[in-house]
Amino acid sequence: MPATTKPVPAPFFRAKVTSKGQITVPVEIRKSLGIKPGDHLRFEQQESDVRLLRDTEDSVFEQFRGIGIPGIGPGREGVLAYMREIRGYDEHDEHLA
Repeated sequence: MPATTKPVPAPFFRAKVTSKGQITVPVEIRKSLGIKPGDHLRFEQQESDVRLLRDTEDSVFEQFRGIGIPGIGPGREGVLAYMREIRGYDEHDEHLA
């Protein structure tokens, strides 16, 4: 007869809610989610359960901000000014503005 394995229950952690509605997130959960002081958490209600997620409001592209060509200002106007500077005046520029 083949041996059957018992399912191992997932570990769970408890937190007590204070009178101000605050909780302490257990250290194991903080480590597994990579939560650091100042991070935001998101609670998603799902029928009768709640799901806890690390909230990532930041853009995934934020780390690349400012690595463009030095001397180009931000946004469309910065790019247009740079293009005018390197190529001189062009009647096409009037249609871009």
